[in-house]
Amino acid sequence: MSAPTAPQKEAQKLITDPGRRRSMRVLLSVPITVKGKTTANHEFDEETRTLVVNAHGALISLAARVAAAQEITVANKATQSTRECRVVYVGSEQAGKAQMGIEFVKPSPSFWQIDFPPDDWVVPED
Repeated sequence: MSAPTAPQKEAQKLITDPGRRRSMRVLLSVPITVKGKTTANHEFDEETRTLVVNAHGALISLAARVAAAQEITVANKATQSTRECRVVYVGSEQAGKAQMGIEFVKPSPSFWQIDFPPDDWVVPED
């Protein structure tokens, strides 16, 4: 007959907090190729690098103009592996490139080839 303790309630709150990230960010510069269509419906194929990665996507810098909710394809140049992604955030442009947040259509923590990923990167992959 034990009553719930305050730390258990706090842990539950953290797990269900909608503002909490799904997986920890890692500062990592990975060479990638991004393909898709611009907002003007022109095909693009651009080489760039990640700024930050996590199990669900990355923050990248891209010269091609794309819009939030748009789908793109990202290729990891080191492994030649590709994933379909969705643009979730487009920041302001600086020096001809905009920082943007992308998420994998399906979580893919092994895509970035990190030897010792954070503990919360353990998500099911199809």
